[in-house]
Amino acid sequence: MSTVILDTITGKSTATTITIGSTPVVSASANSMTIRGEGSNQTSIQQGLAKAWSHLNVNGGTPAIRDSFNIASITDIGTGNTRNTFTNAMSNDDFSVPSSADAFNFSSVESYATTSYQHRVANASASSTDRDHNVSAVFGDLA
Repeated sequence: MSTVILDTITGKSTATTITIGSTPVVSASANSMTIRGEGSNQTSIQQGLAKAWSHLNVNGGTPAIRDSFNIASITDIGTGNTRNTFTNAMSNDDFSVPSSADAFNFSSVESYATTSYQHRVANASASSTDRDHNVSAVFGDLA
């Protein structure tokens, strides 16, 4: 077994294929990298990663971040409504936010902005409610 230690790998063309183990990692263009996913399909590493996520406790009316990534702060807008503000903004407001609250409530995103999104939790009768364990993730492009 050999060890190669280096700082830069330069390809001979616009697309460079590097194989790690038996998995080819392909750099398709500047600042874009794909990896082989299932079968022979390619998955974009940048597009496939969550750009932000949060796990909030809101029960009792005072929202608190249990844990998060790329969330600078949360703002209590009212019962069941919080605004998650990004540490690093998104490039546009067309990002996706899958979210959930718990087995008896549903959640939705009420508004999108490049710097934040508003998250709402409601019960089965569609009334806004404060709940623990509100989770959401953000998929899209960072600015």
